Formats: sequence, structure tokens, C-alpha cells
Amino acid sequence: MLLEPALALVAILLALSLKPWRLLAARAPLASQTHGDLSPLWTPLLATLVILPWMWALPTLHKMPLQLQWSGACLVVLTLGWPLAVLALCAVGVVTWLLSPSLTPWATLSLTVWHGLLPATLALGWGALLRRFLGTKVFVYIFGRGFVGTVLCLFVSGLLAQAAGEQLPGVQQELGKIARWLMAWGDAVITGMMAAVFVAYKPEWLATWSDDLYLYGKQPK
Repeated sequence: MLLEPALALVAILLALSLKPWRLLAARAPLASQTHGDLSPLWTPLLATLVILPWMWALPTLHKMPLQLQWSGACLVVLTLGWPLAVLALCAVGVVTWLLSPSLTPWATLSLTVWHGLLPATLALGWGALLRRFLGTKVFVYIFGRGFVGTVLCLFVSGLLAQAAGEQLPGVQQELGKIARWLMAWGDAVITGMMAAVFVAYKPEWLATWSDDLYLYGKQPK
């Protein structure tokens, strides 16, 4: 019963210790002066707070035999970075609870941990492993982190959630692993596609992306 609160508390305290709000401070525009002085990360942050709560609440807002749960946590990590993503996902959980009258506070906490904070943390570790062993290449970032990483992180998170007692509504226990595997692939397709689009057209929306690092091979000093 105390596992979810403990995991959430540790993640929040670690995120706060890194002061992620500094990424949102006013700074010089990345591309041109016409973009203004606000950090470009405000756009993905606000999009996360507006869109993701509805995706999280969707299984409780309609009646279907199979309640599919979308996470989006790995995409949030790519756009905001892990520390800011943790705080944003916690806020998403609160908004989801307000949107869905059938969600209890405990169920909301469980949803936030297993579908938000845990896959986001695993995505951070997976990204570090890719950079360590495969280097900084565009293909590695888009396919490795955006697609493969999302599949693995969400599936592992789902298995851990199932081991902790979380059940998928309308899915038999013995079919839970298959259902979580299939849902992870759906999430990965969206994350990989959005990562590719952002790298090509809106790299300033990706806190984990750097032109110097991934395109020109310049290592940070």
C-alpha cells in the first residue's frame, strides 16, 4: 500500500532538487528573434497539461470491454527532460482526477506512478544507456529512444504494475502481459513519430535534443 506514495515522493524530491523550472525561465530565442524571449519548452509543457489528462482519463469516461490506457510519459521526457517531466506528470495526474469523477485519489496516484513516473524514469535510464554504448546519432535518438525505448519502458512498467497488483479492466490476469505489450507498441508508434517530427521541424521543443551533440558531434565541455 505504501509503494506508490514512496515512489512518487522520491521522484518528486529528486526532481525538485534539480530545479527544473529554470528551463522555463525567459532566455534568448533559439532560432530567431521573432520567437520572443520565453522558453520554447512552454509549448510542450502546456500541451502536456491540456491533452494528456484527457488521454489518462479516457478509460474512465467511456464504457468499453477493453479499457486501453495511453501513457505518453516517454514523449514527455523527450520534450521536457526528466526533472520537469516528473512535475508535469504529477500535475497531469491531478487534472485527470478532476476530470474523472470515478477516479479515487488512490487510483489516481497509482495511475500517475505506473503510467507516468515509472516509465519516465526508465526512459531516462534507457537514454543514458544508449548514449553510453551507441553514441549520439540521430537514428539512435529517434528510433532507439523514441520508439524502442518507449516499447521497453512501458512494457516493463506494466509488468511491474501487474506484479504490484494493478489490474487492467476487462482483461484476464493471464492475458495482462499480452495486453500491456500491445499497448506499449501503440504508445511507441506515436512517440517515435512525434520525436521524428520535432527533430526535423521543432527541435527547440525537445529538451533532450541538441544540434551540436547529435548533428555535429560536439561533446559538452
